[in-house]
Amino acid sequence: MTAGPECAKLHSTPLTYPEVVTGDHGALANVLVYVKSGLGNYRYDVPTTPATLDQVGCMYQPHVLGLMARQKLDIKNTDPIVHNVHPVPHHNRAWNQSQPVGSAAIETEFDKPDFAIPVLCNLHPWMRAYVFVFSHPYFDVTTTAGTFDLKNLPPGTYTIEAWQEKYGKQDQMVTIGPKESKTIAFRFNAGG
Repeated sequence: MTAGPECAKLHSTPLTYPEVVTGDHGALANVLVYVKSGLGNYRYDVPTTPATLDQVGCMYQPHVLGLMARQKLDIKNTDPIVHNVHPVPHHNRAWNQSQPVGSAAIETEFDKPDFAIPVLCNLHPWMRAYVFVFSHPYFDVTTTAGTFDLKNLPPGTYTIEAWQEKYGKQDQMVTIGPKESKTIAFRFNAGG
């Protein structure tokens, strides 16, 4: 944050970009886990509660966020500093908007599924979050405990994908029976 002294003043110690965040025993946070295939062409209700992305200490929080297409997204600026919100989607409309101190949240939504949308701040080049937009509700982001939960997945055979910013993607097949739950684990190799 040496390029933004106003941001550096908000922290008592230097920050690290959250590309790799680990918990106990090598658990990996900020991994987006979702059903990649197997759901068919069902339609799902869009949540009425908005997803939230905040700017705190000149960093986006959370670093990785999932939501459904047409679900409201509230982008807040909790900082005492002006930011610029600039999502760069692959399949939705790109936009760029200044967000002054004390302003209301920017309310937006994405019309179509879109994966790993970088959300930038043109004023503070180290600020970056990733937003994933799905047509279904079967996704989760791991915490520092490395856990995720794809709740209420109907019986079927699915490809589950795990995405991590630095280590890429991994897929696993899983078959779920009626009233059954399964545990799966993904292992990313930090060495290469």
